[in-house]
Parts: sequence; structure tokens; C-alpha cells
Amino acid sequence: MACSIIALGENTRVIMEATGRYHEPVAAALHEYGIYVSVLNPLFIKQSGGGSIRKVKTDKADAMKIAKYGLDNWTQLREYTPMESIRQQLKLYSRQYDLYMKTIVALQNNLISLTDKTFPGVNKLFSSPERADGRQKWVDFVASFWHCECICHVSEKAFAERYQKWCKRKGYHFSAEKASELYTASCGHITTLPKNNMTRLIIITAAQQLTAAETTLVAMRKEMLNLAKQLPEYETVRAMYGVGEVTSAQLMAEIGDVRRYPHRSALVAFAGVDPSVNQSGKHEVQSNPTTKRGSPHLRKTLYQIVCTYLKKSPAGEPVYQFLDKKRSEGKPYFVYMTAAQNKFLRIYYARVKQCLATPDSAEPPQV
Repeated sequence: MACSIIALGENTRVIMEATGRYHEPVAAALHEYGIYVSVLNPLFIKQSGGGSIRKVKTDKADAMKIAKYGLDNWTQLREYTPMESIRQQLKLYSRQYDLYMKTIVALQNNLISLTDKTFPGVNKLFSSPERADGRQKWVDFVASFWHCECICHVSEKAFAERYQKWCKRKGYHFSAEKASELYTASCGHITTLPKNNMTRLIIITAAQQLTAAETTLVAMRKEMLNLAKQLPEYETVRAMYGVGEVTSAQLMAEIGDVRRYPHRSALVAFAGVDPSVNQSGKHEVQSNPTTKRGSPHLRKTLYQIVCTYLKKSPAGEPVYQFLDKKRSEGKPYFVYMTAAQNKFLRIYYARVKQCLATPDSAEPPQV
């Protein structure tokens, strides 16, 4: 196929729509042969209309639409350049991290729902922080003491001895006061699931699934951070207020190389936190919702960062000053939060682009 395209002449371009991950192998292969490839956002093709008011959906009609759009915008087409390996892997890890986070939330809610039928409120009896390997004490406890009758149907002394052995086996600190508290909390409950092998299997399986997912997430987070530290802008991004280890990696993964954006407004538009425009004749709406045309993953990360500004209230930070200004003007919550995300992205663009402009960070822009 590549040889046939090359035979057409030098002024030949391949134009295709971005279709998830399916277009990447074709685009990368053609790029290696030196063919000019341009990958378009499908929204461009849809909004162009293809020069017809009829709605036709066939492969041939779609190909004609793409070709017509390419000819009409020949000089504005941007050449496709494969994303460098580190950024590509980082983006993949970031997306998988989000997926596992959602899975863990679902598994945790499921386990809490099940234990409410066998040992109500057991998840609130422990305040120990999550371990470095992702394990939680209350989950490990439920896997062993899956029903309140496992505790209250024995003497307090017998449970304390068993709990002490469990703490030693699992590597947790033993406290006689905690054992007494757990024993008291297990008494007087009305359970809706009986203490039998079927209930035991359901509870233990749910706990094991949650533990396995949390352990996988920790390993994935470690690899994601290792990849992020290899990027030249890591220290610059990490130094920004409100950006933690995970959010810095997610920011760089979703934004990519900032040099692929011609100006800061392009980055804001990519995130979808730019206000839309609604004007016709004398009618002009002053307050419009954001476009939300860009990456929802990036918007989620930005929201988490701005929430940090809102909680910590750093008076000396420009982003918080802008947020507080909009809030004092009486703007609704989502308005001033989105405005702060817009402000943060503009500062991010300026700092990271300056960082990548240094001789040590000189590398070709990637898309």
C-alpha cells in the first residue's frame, strides 16, 4: 500500500480520522515510509458536512468527506508525528490507573455493602492508613472475621488471643484496648445474612478481589511515576502548587508535549475548559457553559488540583487569587472552579514550554 501511495508523486498526502487506537499502526507505518500523514479529529469531518444536506453513512461516503475536507484545508493540515515511547507508555499507564481506581471504588463499595449484612460498620472500626503495598487493615480483618458471630460467640479473652495471633501473622500492631473495642462492636447486631459457608465464600472472595486490585494499583502507580520522572518537564510540573506525584504524571500523560500546541488557548481548548460562544445578531449570551470538547481525563485531573487550591487557600498563588476573585464576584461553584482550571493550564503551558526550550531539553515536538 505504501509503495502505491509513493508512486502517485511527491505532493501526495494521506488523511485519516482518529479512531481510538486503530488508526495508529497505519499512520505510524506510513510515516516510516516518508509519506505525509495527517490525522484529523472526527469532529472536523462531521461539522464540515461533506457538501451535502443528506445524511449518508457508508465507508465510501465517509472517505469522500475526508478527501473533500483535506482538499479544502490542504495548507492547514498538520503532519502526524508518532508519540515518543515514554509518553505513549505513560499515557497508557495513566488510563489504566484511572480504570483500576474506578474498579477499586466499586469493589470497596461492594464489600462494605456485603459486610453491612454480616458485621455492620466494621469498615469504620479501623483508622490505620493504607500500607505501602496497598493493603487495608479492615479488609484483611474482614477476610478472617467475616461475620460478627465469629467474634461475639466466643469469650472476649479467646477473641483477644486470636486477634493477637492474627496481628502477628499479618504484621499489624496489637492493642488489647482495640481487641476489647472490636469485641464490643461485634455484639448486639441483627444480621441479614446467616453465618454459613455460602456467606463466608462471598465475603472472603470480595475481600480478596479488593486486595488484589489495590496491590495491582500500587505496582501500576510505581511504574507510572518511574516513567514520568524520565520526562524533562517532570521537576517543573512537580514544583507547581497542588500537583502531587500521581497528578503530575497524569497531567504530563494527558497533555503530552506542550510544543504540539501552537498557543496556550489551544491547550485550554484541548482540555475543554474554555467557555463556548453564543452570539447571533443583537443576541449575545454573557454566561456560557464550557465546550467540554477535549479530554475528560485531563479535566478530572485539573479538578482534583483546583480542589487542593480550594482546600488549602494559598493566598500567594495566582490560581487561588483568580479563583477567589471569581468567587467573590458571586460566580457559581462550577464557574469559578472551571475558571481556575483555565488559569492553571495557562500557567502550566508557559512554565513547561520555557522548560522544554532550554538546550538540555531540546527534542523534536511529538503529537
